[in-house]
Amino acid sequence: MDRYCVIGHPVEHSRSPWIHARFAALTGQALDYGRRLAPLDGFAASVQAWRDEVREAGDRAGGCNITVPFKFDAAALATDRTPRAELARAVNTLRFEADGRILGDNTDGAGLVNDIQGNAGRPLAGADLLLIGAGGASAGVLGPLLAAGVRRLVLCNRTEDKARALVDRHAALAGAHGVALQACGLDAVAGDYDVVVNATASSLAGGGVPVPARVLRPGALAVDMMYGPAAAGFLAWAEAHGAQARDGLGMLVEQAAEAFALWRGVRPPAARVLQELRDLLNAPRRP
Repeated sequence: MDRYCVIGHPVEHSRSPWIHARFAALTGQALDYGRRLAPLDGFAASVQAWRDEVREAGDRAGGCNITVPFKFDAAALATDRTPRAELARAVNTLRFEADGRILGDNTDGAGLVNDIQGNAGRPLAGADLLLIGAGGASAGVLGPLLAAGVRRLVLCNRTEDKARALVDRHAALAGAHGVALQACGLDAVAGDYDVVVNATASSLAGGGVPVPARVLRPGALAVDMMYGPAAAGFLAWAEAHGAQARDGLGMLVEQAAEAFALWRGVRPPAARVLQELRDLLNAPRRP
């Protein structure tokens, strides 16, 4: 049996086992997918311990999904990285090769782009986009957003220097795609945008929405990369100001589909699984 898992801290909330089980069932792939809690100071050891357990059971360790806070640790563990992971300097997918090498990829950005364009039906080509936050989440999605052909992308962050460093790292890619890429502090955001993406945990931290409502053009798409209660504050703010609000559940499923394709060489029906997951989460709880 080929086995996979998601590794994080915490990890018990992860929907990845359900998502990948549905992918496997719908594509006829035989695999097992579980969860692995890693101590905050023991990521690499946890990966190795899981691989050893799989091997001792007579199975094959195919790969791992990596969630917070280990995406930078995963980049360091990988012996090889895809170009998008190299640019992000963060890895959310590991594939274990037969020769012992470890391939690191970052599927977050492709997942976000696929969800916005495919599931939300919003073309990114020619759009003006505001990306809020300059942490690992933004690092993972900035490259694919630029490659999607937005007209202008402004990255704003509480600490402007951090935003500027991320922008500088992506300057060549922005130039290759003809994108006007800028960095600024949260208090210096100017203009309005077709798409606003929140890559911070502002709602979860109870800090409110970090940008003023004037950034939303009429009918703008406002996406929070989080989902569930963590996204509720941002989504309510967006809807109150006339925007189309979207949580990160679609991105979650789409980035998982990218990882599944990397592992199995098969593209799963992500849109179908996303709808099934939304139906599952919205179903009334039985007593």
